[in-house]
Amino acid sequence: MDESAEQMMAALRAWGAAFNEFGRRFGRDAGLHVTDSEALVLIVAAEDNGTPLTQSALSRRIGLTSGATSSLLNRLEQAGHIERHRDRADRRMVTLRSTETVHRRVDAFFAEVGTDLAAEMTRYDQETLARLTDLVQDMTAIMERHLILPDTPAAP
Repeated sequence: MDESAEQMMAALRAWGAAFNEFGRRFGRDAGLHVTDSEALVLIVAAEDNGTPLTQSALSRRIGLTSGATSSLLNRLEQAGHIERHRDRADRRMVTLRSTETVHRRVDAFFAEVGTDLAAEMTRYDQETLARLTDLVQDMTAIMERHLILPDTPAAP
């Protein structure tokens, strides 16, 4: 990997760490346990991307058993953070969606940083932003493909 690619990878890792920290702080502000916060952030992000999560997909993403994920979702649902929706075409499929209350809370929590990020992006032309978007989406797709592979033990 050349130096510019290494710098890009380092920048993406730093972005991911900062994004995760904002998620943890949002959860703490909402009075959530770290795992519940992580789950809620994943539910909101998937919903924002137009691909709401199912319970089994969430379970895989956060590394919990189906029973532990059910308990987590029950807590989030009882607190008014999420709702479960049955798919119209396949009533057996249930997707997870955040409530309006959560959307208002997310909007308020991330308003200042969102404004600053939007302002920073105005420094770049549309073509540059489109190319960067393609790069990040392609790299995300690669990471997601690897996330669905079976866990492999760490080398000794």
